[in-house]
Amino acid sequence: MQQDTRSTLDVIYENWRGYNGKLQKCIAPLTNEQLLLQPASHMWPLGQIVQHMISVRAGWFSGTLQDADDVMNEYMLWGQRDSPERSAVELVRGLGETWAFIESRLQRWTPADCAKTFPDEMDGQTYEVSRSWVIYHLLEHDLHHGSEVSLILGMNGLQPLDI
Repeated sequence: MQQDTRSTLDVIYENWRGYNGKLQKCIAPLTNEQLLLQPASHMWPLGQIVQHMISVRAGWFSGTLQDADDVMNEYMLWGQRDSPERSAVELVRGLGETWAFIESRLQRWTPADCAKTFPDEMDGQTYEVSRSWVIYHLLEHDLHHGSEVSLILGMNGLQPLDI
């Protein structure tokens, strides 16, 4: 029997990649009308939630962690209240491109790289956040909003996230 030599983090990252793929798979067949589904009239529609996920990924990994990238800069503009609606094709591409950007960093950063801190401003106060903190925060953000996506789909008789 061959022993698994992957680290625990490698397994977590692999599962995060799989989660992203499942999210893409459940978004891909949706119509523009389905992307407008909301759990309540005062809450974000499905498509805007996915745009928000894409925007936050790009913002944390490219913006906050100071790893400038033109494609990520464009995605940082998504998910705002005045952002234009995006098609399922655009959302799936955004999930794929932001995940590829993230994964390429996860594969090359060492533990010392992950301990490096960067300034982040919230409510007028500046905090130092480490790459490790950003990685965990973004993972929990993806899981939180992915659950919202799955719930909205299931509430409307559509295929939820297959986990």
